[in-house]
Amino acid sequence: MANDAVKVAPHVYKVLAETDKVRVLEARMKPGAKTELHSHPTHVAVATTPGKYRFAGPDGKAMDAELKAGETMVFEPTEHTTENIGDNEVVAILVEVK
Repeated sequence: MANDAVKVAPHVYKVLAETDKVRVLEARMKPGAKTELHSHPTHVAVATTPGKYRFAGPDGKAMDAELKAGETMVFEPTEHTTENIGDNEVVAILVEVK
């Protein structure tokens, strides 16, 4: 898998807490912001603001998602880029399972 999200995109991902079992990240992206290819283990993402996202895998295949504040998505281990394709800053909390 690609590099750790926090190392690849420190302008987006910030570690809020970490134990030997989980890591909690804040992801904050201004409109038009994009990350390089990175990976996450199994994780849960909770949108704290509404927003529109584009996730693209290593093959370039993209998936768009629009989330309301409080909406949750569960992901298996993944490798992708992330882009804020909306008009507002988006914020989400990710809980990665180690």
